[in-house]
Amino acid sequence: MQALRHYLLAVQFFTRIPITGRLADWVGFSPDMLRASAAHLPGIGWLAGLLAMGVYGLTFVGLGGNAPAAAVAAVFCTVATVLLTGGFHEDGLADVADGLGGSYDRERALDIMKDSRIGAFGAMALVLGLLAKVSLLALLGAHGLVAALTALGGAHVLSRLWPLWVVRALPHVGDTARSKSKPLADQITRSALVVAVFWCFVPMVLVLFAQDASFLIASLVCSGIAAGWMARWFAGRLQGFTGDCLGATQQVGEIGFYLGAALCLAWR
Repeated sequence: MQALRHYLLAVQFFTRIPITGRLADWVGFSPDMLRASAAHLPGIGWLAGLLAMGVYGLTFVGLGGNAPAAAVAAVFCTVATVLLTGGFHEDGLADVADGLGGSYDRERALDIMKDSRIGAFGAMALVLGLLAKVSLLALLGAHGLVAALTALGGAHVLSRLWPLWVVRALPHVGDTARSKSKPLADQITRSALVVAVFWCFVPMVLVLFAQDASFLIASLVCSGIAAGWMARWFAGRLQGFTGDCLGATQQVGEIGFYLGAALCLAWR
């Protein structure tokens, strides 16, 4: 029951799904609970993935199941997940691009990342990131509905595991008192990482059975390389991470998963 409370708290924090009234009273709140809820971030990927798969599938089939339908479905499922999360991770990507693109000075970059206004680098990163997701999902849909749905389910879950490894590997350098990553500001425990990995197990097995080992490996490798590159970038430029860095890592890891899947299908 405590794990369920932690999961529902993660739903409150990482999505726009309302947890109110008696349910909110039952879930409760404390800083320790909020910190523990981070282990269930890949579980939020289950919600995002299922929503994206449902919207993509219905749109794709409803519009005729062809290549143009795949492009429209890619846009609609992306809109759906942004609405679900409130653009939480996309905002982080934009802020990181503004900060690290706007200044080579560490302290100045951190100050820029705290600014809620979006700059030129942030706008470019946001637009290009969304275009990359939509175009890759459209390309996957051109290979068949199952390929696109499989990639969506796997990407949304796995990409939410990588930020937790960043938390484990790097120190928090943001303004902890005001940061969006406050529940992640302390180093995540090994047991919490185990919980997060368990959340990923079933989706990865489903990817394996829906496609094959090469599809899974290519997607995992590309997603992992993308996330690892982000972590190395943060270590070199910031000597740590902020909440925005975690959102950016999720976005890049998600795109990497789609890219790996697309490359695998292209090489067959």
